[in-house]
Amino acid sequence: MRQLLSSLSYFSIFFAPFIFPLIVWIASTDSYVIMHSRRALISHILPFASAVPLLILTFGADNPGSVLGYIILFIIIYLGTFIYNIVKGIQVLREYE
Repeated sequence: MRQLLSSLSYFSIFFAPFIFPLIVWIASTDSYVIMHSRRALISHILPFASAVPLLILTFGADNPGSVLGYIILFIIIYLGTFIYNIVKGIQVLREYE
């Protein structure tokens, strides 16, 4: 059961990116599940936290090429965390107690 809740925290990027890991983190008493739900929550927040400085830099940029660079950087960060969540969800499911 603990692997299932932990992996669902990572897989929640598909259905409830912020809410599910937060609920699991608050409601769980198992330290293993808490650790993974906290990591999943941070990995869900990371792309949007990185979007704020990128948006500020984009509006202050005079060159259209730099705007495109910022957009590409955001896409790389988002895809990286998306793949990370999928890989960690599979790894947690494959762990044995």
